[in-house]
Amino acid sequence: MDAVSEFRKVIELESQALQQLLGRADTDIEDAIEVLWNCEGKIVVCGMGKCGHVGRKIAATFVSTGTPAAFLHPAEAIHGDIGYVSTSDVALVLSYSGETDEIAAVLPVLKRLGIKIVAITGRPGSILGTSSDAVIDVSVNREADPIDMVPTSSTTTMMAVGDALAVVFMLKRNFGKEDYAALHPGGSLGQKLLCQVSDLIHTGEDIPVAPETVSVREAIVEMTSKRLGATFLTNGAGELTGILTDGDLRRLLQEHSQPLDLEAREIMTHGPKHVRGDVLAVDALRIMEDNLITILPVIDAGNRPVGALHIHDLIRAGIA
Repeated sequence: MDAVSEFRKVIELESQALQQLLGRADTDIEDAIEVLWNCEGKIVVCGMGKCGHVGRKIAATFVSTGTPAAFLHPAEAIHGDIGYVSTSDVALVLSYSGETDEIAAVLPVLKRLGIKIVAITGRPGSILGTSSDAVIDVSVNREADPIDMVPTSSTTTMMAVGDALAVVFMLKRNFGKEDYAALHPGGSLGQKLLCQVSDLIHTGEDIPVAPETVSVREAIVEMTSKRLGATFLTNGAGELTGILTDGDLRRLLQEHSQPLDLEAREIMTHGPKHVRGDVLAVDALRIMEDNLITILPVIDAGNRPVGALHIHDLIRAGIA
């Protein structure tokens, strides 16, 4: 057996299943989206076995992107857990065959509650399909395993449907970075999206700053004492006018025989890239990456340096 060849074959079969799904993404999908979007309560995701595992992930994705949802195990539902469901909810039920015993048992209970049902199934004519208000057909030509029985291609299409629905609802409710971060405050994603420049900067005596009229020699002393690889230079009003970095100094030494007595403003980089303190740290990182720089002056409303942000600060915070 050629393991790499078999690996590629599985990916190819699952890709083909997704292409089939894409070809069916028309009015049936539109109906399903309308039913789910008009839900006044939560989306109750229900599935058994492998479909249940996919359903848990779909419910988790909904919740993390602003769509109220919960997973309901069908076997537990008929033994009391149906109490999780209210009449304002909508059920999203996953079963490839549409005839799973536990699903067939819970459908009448859902119907008695009067809630709408959206089916994700490979058999639209099944009990599940015919009992539902909208059906998303995820039928596949074959599963990706050698005996065509293990849920692989079918569960891939179900997972893709769940992801697509979550993204559609994000767009419909204008769910943005700040909303996502608010739901993930403890993780690295939340850290990246919530953290502002002001949370990370060097301030006060730690800012490497000097008047633009100082000599290069004095600018180097300031740079060395603050250990950030640069000196911010200001005019008589204290406004940021330039920056002198260790890279500038290396180039200067190659071009001038006596560079240390020059005024810093003669060789500084004028109008350096800078940010305000309320900018998101991840956006400051993007400025650094786009301009191939490692330090940014942080200025106030009067264009005066009030802080310094170094790439190492972003790395320590887990953002870079």
